[in-house]
Amino acid sequence: MSRGPATGLGRALAALLTLAGIVLAAQAAWIPAKAALAQVLLERAFARTLAEGRPARPWSWADTEPVARLTVAGHSFVVLRGGSGQALAFGPGHLDGTPEAGAPGTAIFAAHRHTQFAVLGQLGPGDPVTVTGRDGRTRRFRVTGTRVARWDASGIDPQAPGRHLDLVTCWPLEALQSGPLRLIVETELASEAGRS
Repeated sequence: MSRGPATGLGRALAALLTLAGIVLAAQAAWIPAKAALAQVLLERAFARTLAEGRPARPWSWADTEPVARLTVAGHSFVVLRGGSGQALAFGPGHLDGTPEAGAPGTAIFAAHRHTQFAVLGQLGPGDPVTVTGRDGRTRRFRVTGTRVARWDASGIDPQAPGRHLDLVTCWPLEALQSGPLRLIVETELASEAGRS
C-alpha cells in the first residue's frame, strides 16, 4: 500500500538532513586533521632550521616559518612566526612585537583552543612548559598562574621586567563560537640549557 507523495518528501528530507550532517562532521574534522598534518611538516622544517642555522619554510608557499618547539602538558608543537589566521590554522604562533621566549620581557604564543591549545585547561601553577628556540637552546618555564581576560584588555606587557612566556587561547575552551574572552597561562623562566 502506497502512502503517496508525503512519503517521498519525507525520504528526500531525511536524505538531505543526513547529507548535511555528513558535511558538517567533515568540516568539523578538517581543522584538527589539517593542524595535525601540518605539525608533521612543521617538525621537519624546524629540524632543518636547527641543522642549517637559518629559517626553513615548511612548504614552498608558506608565508611563515618555525621559530620554536613548545612542549606543554605532554604534547609538543612547532611554533610559527606571527599570529595571522593562516599561521594559527597550522600551529601556535609567536606574536609579532613580543620578545623571543626566554629573552627579557613577555613572549606570547597563541593558538586555537580546539587544536593545539586545548591542553591549556590541564595546566596549573608549577607545571612545566619547555621551549626550544631556533638557536637550539632549551628554556624551561614554570606556570605561575592562569586567568581569563577580554582580548582587548589582557594586561600583557611585552616589556615587563623578568623573562616570561604567556600562552593564550580563546575562552571558554568548550565553546563552539569565538567570543571576546581569552585564557592566559602565565609562566616565568626557570632555567636555560645550551644546544641540544
